[in-house]
Amino acid sequence: MDSSLFQKLHEEGLLADSSLNKIKALEKDRLFSLHWELKTVLYLGVTLLSGGLGVLVYKNIDRIGHLAVLLFIALVCAGCFFYCLRKKAPFSVERVTASDPFFDYILLLACLTLLTFIGYLQFQYDVFGQAYGLATAIPMLILFFCAYYFDHLGVLSLAITNLAAWAGISITPASFLKEGIIDHARLIYTGLALGVLLVLAGLTSVRRNFKQHFAFTYTNFGIHILFVAGLSGLFSFDPVYILWFILLLGIAYYFYRYAVKQGSFYFLLVTMLYAYIALSYVICTLLAGMSFRDLTPIVLGLIYFIVSAIGVVRILIALNHKMKAHDSL
Repeated sequence: MDSSLFQKLHEEGLLADSSLNKIKALEKDRLFSLHWELKTVLYLGVTLLSGGLGVLVYKNIDRIGHLAVLLFIALVCAGCFFYCLRKKAPFSVERVTASDPFFDYILLLACLTLLTFIGYLQFQYDVFGQAYGLATAIPMLILFFCAYYFDHLGVLSLAITNLAAWAGISITPASFLKEGIIDHARLIYTGLALGVLLVLAGLTSVRRNFKQHFAFTYTNFGIHILFVAGLSGLFSFDPVYILWFILLLGIAYYFYRYAVKQGSFYFLLVTMLYAYIALSYVICTLLAGMSFRDLTPIVLGLIYFIVSAIGVVRILIALNHKMKAHDSL
């Protein structure tokens, strides 16, 4: 019941002072949800358990033996997957709620131990040889399957991370092993292609009505990869940095429209910050190219950063109020 009603009853003399004070005290002691705190602790516990097992194995590998370690990891992984298969809800293209409160965490532990098992095989026994792309492609495919089959956003994030690792590893090992050189240009172009692929995957999830709640995770990875790759190109290719700046402006415009359409202040904030970094780099490059003998470029640069920082903050505040997206990501 609303506290204003009790206040009105008190003003009309229908409620004693002592009763009103007790009601106010009860309102202060009202219970609150610990849902997200408990989920955070459980996720942290799974991560610490996985990391702790790795440290334990590393310190006692001489006494335990590699085969025993592999058998133990395989048993933990198989046991977790067996539990998840027994407890999973029927598959659906919509969001599926886990029937067991520990289901999500056990599935996450199963996937982490699976990655540990495959990584251990490659490191110790060189099962995949020089086919490093295959060593990352196999767990990537398994993780994507598990993410959709069990409907788990955390596993989807692991799968996308493995996809990025596979895309990066598949184009660099030969040159790195032979010459110790990483082809940064190819990595940048691969990052742009991967970012576009992830954004398209998010759009497809919504348009096909197939796991629509996965769209945010895909788009979140896509926006950061696209902007990081674009900024890397801006910083790396000085002769044509203006072309990369134009590309970044195009990416920023797209995600600005997307953020406004979705009512997402988070994507708007990310877009504004990346665009501000790109603009600041271009301004500083132009100022550095001026043929002044005094401190004029430095003074102009300081003025720019002060004025632009204030402007960006004011724009974000205005857009936040306009979108009314405080409760939307």
